[in-house]
Amino acid sequence: MPEPILLSLDVESLDLEGQGIAHHEGKVVFVEGALPGERVLARVTRRKPSFDKARTERVLRPSSQRTRPPCPHFGVCGGCAMQHLEPAAQMAVKQRALEDALAHIGKVRPEQILPAVQGPAFGYRHRARLSVRLVPKKGGMLVGFRERASSYVADMQTCLVLPPHVSALLMPLRDLIGGLSRPDRMPQVEVAVGDASTVFCLRHLEPLTPDDLDRLRDFGVRHGIDWWLQPKGPETAHPLDPERADALAYVLPAQGLRMHYRPTDFTQVNPYINQALVARALSLLDVQPDDRVADLFCGLGNFSLPLAMQGRAVVGIEGSATLVARAREDAARQGLQDRAEFTELNLFEVDAGWLRGLGRCDRMLIDPPREGALAVAQALSALAPDERPRRVVYVSCNPATLARDAGILHHVGGWSLKAVGAVNMFPHTAHVESIAVFEP
Repeated sequence: MPEPILLSLDVESLDLEGQGIAHHEGKVVFVEGALPGERVLARVTRRKPSFDKARTERVLRPSSQRTRPPCPHFGVCGGCAMQHLEPAAQMAVKQRALEDALAHIGKVRPEQILPAVQGPAFGYRHRARLSVRLVPKKGGMLVGFRERASSYVADMQTCLVLPPHVSALLMPLRDLIGGLSRPDRMPQVEVAVGDASTVFCLRHLEPLTPDDLDRLRDFGVRHGIDWWLQPKGPETAHPLDPERADALAYVLPAQGLRMHYRPTDFTQVNPYINQALVARALSLLDVQPDDRVADLFCGLGNFSLPLAMQGRAVVGIEGSATLVARAREDAARQGLQDRAEFTELNLFEVDAGWLRGLGRCDRMLIDPPREGALAVAQALSALAPDERPRRVVYVSCNPATLARDAGILHHVGGWSLKAVGAVNMFPHTAHVESIAVFEP
């Protein structure tokens, strides 16, 4: 075995994975477990021609913002990357990452920095995919997140970012799944916590036996869990108790809305931040009673239905037929079907001609996946001034693609980036959510 390479490093900043960035002999070193302003002794774990990776062995000069991680699994579990940094400092890092991406990738600077959107630091994660693995060498079943930078399942007894009642079931889940007929063929449990229902969706690669189903039902009754079963792809997910098929929902209390969904549908992980994000988007869009609004990448109508309560009409566009159907169902439930229409369309392939054909929209909200909204940005940039929405609000889950699209809107289309701010959707992780406002 070669001798380990230990380096004394001065850490300059954090990257979007929560790793410290340092330099050694002119070469970038990404340092796990290190914070800006610290000097650390780090062991090199990987060498590349243009960078090295290292892991902190000892903190020689700690940051004033370093804190003791409250989770006993931090450092092994890959669910969190920043518990050793105070929450307020985490938010500052994310805001800086957002501004840097806009400046370096998009070559654009906002006129205003919005106050950060923040919420609870723990117990916030109402959506999670837990891996399940039978590992006899570690005592049997493991249920939890994967280890950091690994395909192994972390040996977790508790999880502080999950709601407490879900965290308390990690160990009982091990016992339950370990006692089923084919525990080696059950790779994951999808967790979805609604306002009145907690769903565990079990992925199983072999048919379940009658005894398996009885065990699941008994567990559900004892712990207040609704079971769903997923034998193949997401479209095969179905409730063990059909009468509970519509029990899963989250609320937008400020609008008096209750949004129904399935455990395999896309919804925001953090309901507290989602409520604040909807409120921020509505405020920034400033929809007037006679406005027609477009909601692109609308999902199941998370923004569309609140917008329909403010404007004359909302048209929601979404690439998933399943989510379009869900949005239509909920619009009807809420009595908004006459003010909100939903259409299925691949928004990665649209152009200015399609956008013109959509009809005049006074306001527009864009909420794309990590790939961003390149085609939409190009289409908006190609519109004549009198064809453009008066304001666009862009909700992003990836600073790099937001910056790319902002650069197109600004440099090609002449749009102004009026304001931007970070949103702490995933506390203790390096994930950066944000919201931006553009005007022509």
